Amino acid sequence: MTDLSTSPALLLLADGRFPAGGHAHSGGVEAAVRAGRVGDAASLREFCAGRLHTVGLTSAALAAAAATGTDPSALDEAAEARTPSPALRAASRRLGRQLLRAARAAWPDPALDKLARALPGGTHQPVAFGLVATAAGLRPADAATAMAYDTVSGPVTACVRLLGLDPFQAMAVLSGLTAAIAAVAHEAAAAAALGDLDLLPSLAAPLLEISAEHHASWPVRLFAS
Repeated sequence: MTDLSTSPALLLLADGRFPAGGHAHSGGVEAAVRAGRVGDAASLREFCAGRLHTVGLTSAALAAAAATGTDPSALDEAAEARTPSPALRAASRRLGRQLLRAARAAWPDPALDKLARALPGGTHQPVAFGLVATAAGLRPADAATAMAYDTVSGPVTACVRLLGLDPFQAMAVLSGLTAAIAAVAHEAAAAAALGDLDLLPSLAAPLLEISAEHHASWPVRLFAS
């Protein structure tokens, strides 16, 4: 395997321009902006840090477990149980379906075809991330890193539109989280290596879940979730 820091496949998977559908989702920050919880770079960083250490860790561990070869159907059930909000469940499956669609073109692999057939309605995004990482020749730690990064890059990018945030400030927020992203990815990969679904992190963010249900009912919104 290539080194984590130099893998072109990892860079491609984490690239916001990879057509996995993430541009249409705000990671919950649109609701946070309307509620007044996020209004500038400092509050955005706090929001992202909280998201990273809760749902980010849970998602990264699921992705790493999928990349270790754990049964994706069992992992999909685990992801479902760790996502109380119906709106977020639906969003996760849409993102997983779009990720698989893009990845099957980029890294054709029978395992991805099998997953798409097994769950035609879409698998949860973290599980798809793990299988895609394997198809791309990446390691479980790579899958965890890409997933952890995705949980914060989406909200940061969304705030450029939602707040008119200076893109330089937005990237400074993301840059300031790199050490935390690495730490979360390391913890997630270590948990996945234990090989026990029951020992995978199950941290949640109740306010994100509640806000997601409110957001889904808005007649007008910029982002799907």
